[in-house]
This record gives sequence, C-alpha cells and structure tokens, in this order.
Amino acid sequence: MNRTLKTIIKIVAVVLLAFIMLVAAYCAYVLLAFHRIGDRSLDASGSSSSTIYRNSEYTLVSFNMGFGAYEDDYGFFMDGGTQSWAWSKERLDTNLTNIASLLKEQNADIYFVQEVDTDSTRTYHVDERKYLTSALSGKAYVYAQNFDSPFLFYPFLQPHGISKSGIMTFSSFPVTSARRVELPIEEGLSKLVDLDRCYLKCRLEMSNNKYLVLYNFHLSAYTTDGTIANDQLKLIISDMETEYAAGNYCVAGGDFNKDILGDSSVYFGKSDKEYNWAKPIPEGMFDDTHISIVAPLDEDDPVPTCRNADSAYHDGQYVLSIDGFMVTDNVKVQSSAVIDTKFRYSDHNPVKLTFKL
Repeated sequence: MNRTLKTIIKIVAVVLLAFIMLVAAYCAYVLLAFHRIGDRSLDASGSSSSTIYRNSEYTLVSFNMGFGAYEDDYGFFMDGGTQSWAWSKERLDTNLTNIASLLKEQNADIYFVQEVDTDSTRTYHVDERKYLTSALSGKAYVYAQNFDSPFLFYPFLQPHGISKSGIMTFSSFPVTSARRVELPIEEGLSKLVDLDRCYLKCRLEMSNNKYLVLYNFHLSAYTTDGTIANDQLKLIISDMETEYAAGNYCVAGGDFNKDILGDSSVYFGKSDKEYNWAKPIPEGMFDDTHISIVAPLDEDDPVPTCRNADSAYHDGQYVLSIDGFMVTDNVKVQSSAVIDTKFRYSDHNPVKLTFKL
C-alpha cells in the first residue's frame, strides 16, 4: 500500500470518527436535555370583573392554532408533509393576526387555545401570546408551557430547531386559582418528540360560592402505545369527578387527538390515503361517571375539526373530528358547533360550546 493511499485512509478514518463522535454528542445532548416541567401553580394575568351566575348562558371557544404556521397550503413534516417552519416571518405575522381577529369575532366568554409558541425556531422566535392578549384584552388569562424541546436537527435542510410552546385560557371572569397538571407520557424514545403533556386547570368563583372549573388540554398524538392518551383522559375525568362531588361545575375542552365521533368517515367520507393515528375513545370511558363528552356536529351539514397536514388542504384529504368538550351533569349544553374556517389558519377548525350552569 503506497503512502498516498495510507494518507487517504487515515483522513477518511479521522473524518468518520469525528462524525460518529459528533452524532454521539448530539444524542447525548438530546437525552440529557430532556426534562418534564411538572405540576405547578400558575398566576393569572390581565383583569376581568364579571360574575358567573347559575342559569345564565355562557360561551366557550377552543382552538388548536397550529403554532400559527398551518395555513391551508401547509404540510408539516411530522404528518407526512415537507415543511418544518412557518412559510416566512411575514406570513406568520399575517396568519397570527387573522387568528387573533377570528377569536375576537366570536365574542366568547372563555377561550381555550392550544399550540401557542413563545420561543421556537419554527416560528422565528416570535412570542405568539401577544397577538392573543391584544385581541382578547379585558380578559384574564393564564399560560401553561407544555413543550420545551432541545434543538432537533431534522429535516436536515431546514432543522426544526428548538420549540417552546404552550396552552392558554382566557376568561371574562376573575381566575381564583390556576394550576398546570402533568399528564402521563410514553417512557420510550418517542417521548423526545412528543409534547410535555399537561392540562391547565382554572377555578372561577361563582355567585353561589361554588366554582366553575375549566380544563384546557392537548392530548398525545405521536405515540406507539395507544393507552397513553386513554390514561391522560382518565386523569382529567377523575379530577372532574372530584370537583363535581364538591358541588362545583366542570367544563373541559381542547384537542383530544382521538376520533370523538367514533368513525368520522361516516360523516366526512373516506380519505384518499389510509391513516390510523386517531383512535376512537374506548367504550365505557364515561361509564359510572357524571361526565359526558360533547362532540360538535351538525349532521345535516357536518364540518370536521381537523385535517391531516401531510400536504396542502384538498378534497379527499383525511379529515375528522378530534376537538370537543366534556361537561359534568350540572352543566346544561345549549349548543355546540364547529366554526368552519376551511382550515385557512390552522390544521384545526375552532369549536364552540354554549352552556348554562
């Protein structure tokens, strides 16, 4: 073997070793950076002065805003699409402004919002909370973080980067107390790409000295073990049962990441591709409880709450209903509906609940 060939082999070996060490260091960084935020009390910001009364009608809007990036021509890489960031900072700003205006137009008493970025590569490190608090001024609000991921070096041409995100609850009534409650997640490597799941619990004192207790949640989607999301749901139901036993009124809402209609294709038709990530809620989940699920649906004009963001929105795309509500027996549902945006601003449509206590 001549000297030139030996030199080339040494150079290749050094480069290969350096690459392996770099990959090993990155894997160690991701594993060591993983942490859970845990349960904690939260403070409400803003101000509100209205009072909650029994037998009065109230409205609640829940919206997974897709971190402001999921316009109708957007396909996210984790859903089978190609995009990992919002199209541009300018388009992100326009879309966030439109989302805030849409929510304001609903003139709801309470809002649950999911996927609100505060400092993420994918959204150019824009704090998206300011768009919502500006549009919904005059309301008390609470933010709970549920995502604080290390830098993700994938996709390679446009790495997803770091992500800090959370859920927000807005209320026209004073928030007596608020708490972030941790939900179980998978223990395998898939936990590194899932959110740090939690629910945001807010207690609002009523005129009769009882409480309206609000639960804002975003359950797991990217799991290998389908029982995890069931366990998450059971924990929320258990909490609601405890509050109901104390004489309080409970309303929960958000993104179940489950097919809350059981089989959405009955209402929206079969998709042009086969997907199975959204399982139905298991039968018996609400047996022996004082809680019922509210799945917004107009059977004469059914509108899905979510699309699979594997590409731009189109006819035949996988659509279903995964956003809705849960209420205790002392909450009377007047109506529920999907606000049909044609997925212009997010891969979800907002859902609206009108109720009395």
